Amino acid sequence: MCNLDTEGTQHGCGVPDHPQHYVITRKLRKNDCGSRWCATSVSHPKDCRNCQCEKFLGPDASETITCRTDEYCSTCHYWYRGPGRAIRAQ
Repeated sequence: MCNLDTEGTQHGCGVPDHPQHYVITRKLRKNDCGSRWCATSVSHPKDCRNCQCEKFLGPDASETITCRTDEYCSTCHYWYRGPGRAIRAQ
């Protein structure tokens, strides 16, 4: 399965047993796995019919933090500090 080298922002959200959220801001390069069974690889046949091959990228090969902030990412902000907070409280 292919994967990416990325740059991104580390946000201040997250819970104690999970690390802070890393949000990709830039994809630097794709690391090709070379498998013909991976749809994102250059080795995957163009004429693969009824493709049951792997269609998703694997975990990032590297994550370079270019910015750190105490702010919540947009998803967490909605659920923990925004309108979703009332929904969670129900």
